[in-house]
Amino acid sequence: MKNTVILAKLQTAIGAPAVPTGADDAMLVTNPSHTPVSATMVSRDLIRPYFGTSQQLSAGVHTELSFDVEIAGSGVPGTPPAWGLLLVGCYFAETVTDGSDVKYAPVSLKPDTPLTIYYYLDGLLHQLTDAYGTVSFDLESGAIPKMTFKFMGAYNAVTDTPLPAGTDFSKFLTPKLALSANTSWSMFGYTGPLKSLSLDIANSLNWFQLIGEEGAEVDDRQPTGKIVMELSKVSDQDWWTAAKDATLGPLTVQQGMMAGNIVLFEAPQAQISNLSYSDQNSKALLNGDLGLSPQNGNDELVITVK
Repeated sequence: MKNTVILAKLQTAIGAPAVPTGADDAMLVTNPSHTPVSATMVSRDLIRPYFGTSQQLSAGVHTELSFDVEIAGSGVPGTPPAWGLLLVGCYFAETVTDGSDVKYAPVSLKPDTPLTIYYYLDGLLHQLTDAYGTVSFDLESGAIPKMTFKFMGAYNAVTDTPLPAGTDFSKFLTPKLALSANTSWSMFGYTGPLKSLSLDIANSLNWFQLIGEEGAEVDDRQPTGKIVMELSKVSDQDWWTAAKDATLGPLTVQQGMMAGNIVLFEAPQAQISNLSYSDQNSKALLNGDLGLSPQNGNDELVITVK
């Protein structure tokens, strides 16, 4: 989709829309998908002496937007990546250690700083305010690692507005492909050949509506994932017993090897289940579903950028 720009900026408070600019707040994205008017339709169910549909009234009107962002660092250890504010809008807390790293850990209380997102499309401007979201992460051998975001925000009138001038994407680094030279991983101490891994924070994202208050919110999360790896010997790693016994153990994935462009994913209590087999180029593969449980609370998936 061409002639498209997405800008995003954290608000100072709920109900206080921000004003993102192309120079400071442009998001480098792929695969945008937009539902400009999402609502629950309430039928009037009128009784009349003839056939015909009744008018439907709109309740809970809001806007939804999803897009992908490449996984890469900020360029400088201890500097938040350009996409970090998107994680904050997905119920993550950002902790910056100057000169070292930036950590993102999930939270269970609604952040006070939702997002304002501008979506420009071919001369139209759509605005999402008080927006919150959810996110998933995908790494596949030989492909660009990506995050998929889905946001829900308050509806604002669509306007005829040209694309912003001076759009700057320089804060986004060129990603590294998921390859042996750039990617490492470990689960239960095993580090054998990996084909793909996906992790989904799986926020339960809803639009709530009360008389006097409505908006987007997350009321739970149930993080999951999927893994595909080369079939190993039992002596290398007994995945079958781990699945049978519902074993919990650490899962780590590091994308990037150079300081400033490292993104580390850590799940201290991962579980594998629903094992199955597949084939790729006559090579046997093991597939599994993943569950990510908290260890001490709000730590089931911690992301470190360094």
